[in-house]
Amino acid sequence: MRCRVCGGHMQRETTDLPFKHSDRSIVVIKSLPVLLCDNCTEYSLEDSVMAVVETLLDAADEAAELSVIKFAA
Repeated sequence: MRCRVCGGHMQRETTDLPFKHSDRSIVVIKSLPVLLCDNCTEYSLEDSVMAVVETLLDAADEAAELSVIKFAA
């Protein structure tokens, strides 16, 4: 797969990413599988991974200012 920004090669990696859950809440998902460009900082999530992320975010506590969740497919 090619990067949509620079045309570089996208590689499968794992990383930790923050997601804004609400106006006052951030969820960090650890060990998230992403496609990362080897030329620039662009990343992409596959549809199957994004479906799991949406499920994790739906289950996260909105009252907590910061939550850290480990990704598990």
